[in-house]
Amino acid sequence: MGSVSEEPAWKQRAVERSTQAAKQRAEQRVERFLDAAQVIIGEKGSTDFTVQEVVDRSRQSLRSFYLHFDGKHELLLALFEDALARTAGQIRAAVAGHDDPLDKLRTAVQLLFELSRLSPSARRPLFNDFAPQLLITHPAEVKVAHASLRQVLTDLLAEAADAGMVQPGARPRRMAALIMQTVMFNAQSSGPAEPDGPAHPLTAEEIWTFCAHGFTRR
Repeated sequence: MGSVSEEPAWKQRAVERSTQAAKQRAEQRVERFLDAAQVIIGEKGSTDFTVQEVVDRSRQSLRSFYLHFDGKHELLLALFEDALARTAGQIRAAVAGHDDPLDKLRTAVQLLFELSRLSPSARRPLFNDFAPQLLITHPAEVKVAHASLRQVLTDLLAEAADAGMVQPGARPRRMAALIMQTVMFNAQSSGPAEPDGPAHPLTAEEIWTFCAHGFTRR
């Protein structure tokens, strides 16, 4: 009579509970590190801080930090990715109140522009300082970080394409990447009207008009 190779059900349940508990504790530790870093960034108005400052603020250990992050760069990347995911969520919520696919796209583009725009009253070091450096040094990581935002625009463009509202043969995913980069770059490079800033900064409506119609007469 052959032996039974499967583990008893009670053992499987015990291991599963243990794994779930460990996963939950790890997630809580990560969140404390992220929250601590976010507070420090808010206080300093920059990403100029040390890992030790984050560890001290989170009241956790340096060993625990390096169990979850390779270093400060990976921590900042996690914060950046979270911020973009929240932006994607805000856009999805905003377009939910519209039925027309083009109205949804207009709302998405204009809101993304406003959320990405530089503001003297609300500095966003992750976007203003960290993101441009990351684009040069780690372009693959930038692509991954923007995935949730790019997917929102892809879904909206696919919906508009299904309704016959975009050019035949258009590829929603590639169009989404072009729109996202156009909107965010212009928002971050065109500040509000200030004494030492541009006299006539770009508006969300101008950005939408360009994205929707380009610059040809057709």
